Amino acid sequence: MKLKLLVEGGNAKPGPALSQQLGPLGINLGKLISEVNKASEKYKGTKVPVIIDIDPSTKEFKISVKTPPTSELIKKELGLEKGAGDAKIKVANLAIEQAIKIAKEKQKDMLVNSFKSAVKNVIATCTSLGVLVEGKEPKRATKMIDEGQFDDLIEKQITEVSAEKKKEIEKQFEKVKAVIEKRIKEEEAEKAVEEAKKKEAEPEKPEEEKPEEEAEKAVEKEGKSEIMAGKEEKKEGKGKEQKAKK
Repeated sequence: MKLKLLVEGGNAKPGPALSQQLGPLGINLGKLISEVNKASEKYKGTKVPVIIDIDPSTKEFKISVKTPPTSELIKKELGLEKGAGDAKIKVANLAIEQAIKIAKEKQKDMLVNSFKSAVKNVIATCTSLGVLVEGKEPKRATKMIDEGQFDDLIEKQITEVSAEKKKEIEKQFEKVKAVIEKRIKEEEAEKAVEEAKKKEAEPEKPEEEKPEEEAEKAVEKEGKSEIMAGKEEKKEGKGKEQKAKK
């Protein structure tokens, strides 16, 4: 029997669903959770897939911890709680060395035929998170890999980012961020101008009459109707008098 769980590394907790599954088997839940936390300790603070292989007859179990999703590893590496909700927004800048570090950890779970492909896979995931790579859009960074610009680092699997490189990465990000913010403000200003033009072009709608004004008009109309009815009655009376005289 195999159970698949997604838990926070080093901080798994027994839940009702797990208790219902393991209770009938006579498995010591406290011991199992403790073992899961030991096995996933290195992924503390990150959601990680765990597979528990249980032998119902002996009540023994084996725990297998898989690597977290690539997106989770990228967020952990960059100290991000979440990615960008808008494709236009950029939240961080990943160094190629950091992409290599994640690829080394994740490659065994990837369907790739080379380490370079694993690195490209990591970079591709940056797109949905709003993360730049070496100050470039992920597509451009992937092209740079294909052109061989990072071959030395990838072949040697360098994962350490020097202090000087870290400063460069930060400067790249601030520069790109400033450009994006300026572009967004310009787009918002253009949108505001277009909306103002549309508003000016629209014909003015007649003001809605207030309830009291409508009531006054109704009374006035009713009064006019009564006057007209009176005139009609007089006219008919005169007609009858004239007929009688004849």
